[in-house]
Amino acid sequence: MSGAARRTLIALGMALLVSLGAVERASAQAAQYERPVEVAPQQETIGGGYVTPDVQRPRPRDYWLQILDVVLLAAAMGLSTWFVVALRRRAWAFALTVASLGYFGFYRQGCICPIGSIQNVSVALTDPAYSIPMVVTLVFFLPLVIAMFVGRAFCGGVCPLGAIQEVVLLKPVQVPRRLDRALGWLRYVYLLLAIALAIRPEIARDFVICRFDPFIGLFRRDGFAHMMAIGAGFLVLGMFVGRPYCRYLCPYSVLLSWSTRLSRRGVTITPDRELDCGLCATACPYGAIENMRAVRKDCLYCGRCYAACPCETKVGVSV
Repeated sequence: MSGAARRTLIALGMALLVSLGAVERASAQAAQYERPVEVAPQQETIGGGYVTPDVQRPRPRDYWLQILDVVLLAAAMGLSTWFVVALRRRAWAFALTVASLGYFGFYRQGCICPIGSIQNVSVALTDPAYSIPMVVTLVFFLPLVIAMFVGRAFCGGVCPLGAIQEVVLLKPVQVPRRLDRALGWLRYVYLLLAIALAIRPEIARDFVICRFDPFIGLFRRDGFAHMMAIGAGFLVLGMFVGRPYCRYLCPYSVLLSWSTRLSRRGVTITPDRELDCGLCATACPYGAIENMRAVRKDCLYCGRCYAACPCETKVGVSV
């Protein structure tokens, strides 16, 4: 495929995402929703200092709009795979990251979230009386299925939690390998804790991943002060340490790492295309390059290794 054709297809893909988002926004704004609190007991009747909660945020959406979100999620992962695996271009991957941050993060307020759906799926598997919508099931499994074939495309250009950390990473430092691996075990602890609390009896059930999401308050411009502070703290740390939440706390990254072990394609650093000069390992802020080769289970699809490679830079001129 010629360079002009590739650029045309990329532009069409980005235009499709923007146009679908515009249609979705217009439809969502047209749907007005008010919680019918008048049919429920009022706070004056309940007493004891009870205050009626605010209207649900974000507001419920039409089912076809939920399906559209799933389609956009799949399309974004497809573009992420194309930009990183096929084109090997950091610039296009970063542009998709910014677009996903705008749509899935700030516009959709972090609701298209396979990370939080870990809890819903866990409860559905253990409680016959608990059911989850098909949309939630698709959002949970799609990134895992993609990871089984081409690696962690969801992390690289789609996940808003990863995107917001990618954008603020200014002066990355290399975390010592032993410390990096030790901190990585926290993800497993968090995953097991989240599942254990989610599958408890209904009266004691707790969805901690959603309650302690460090960035959801930033996406919604509203939230508890301590969680906003934690999110801001992650972003400050993320200016120097590549994606600290993704690497050391994200429970979904554990599942993605397992799925990626089955993949046959992904980010590759090979002798026939690279110089083995070590610039890629220096450029990778996630410790995902060992012995001059990409470790796919740890690779977050950022494309920094390609941007730092002299061979890829020369190739990129003609793409």
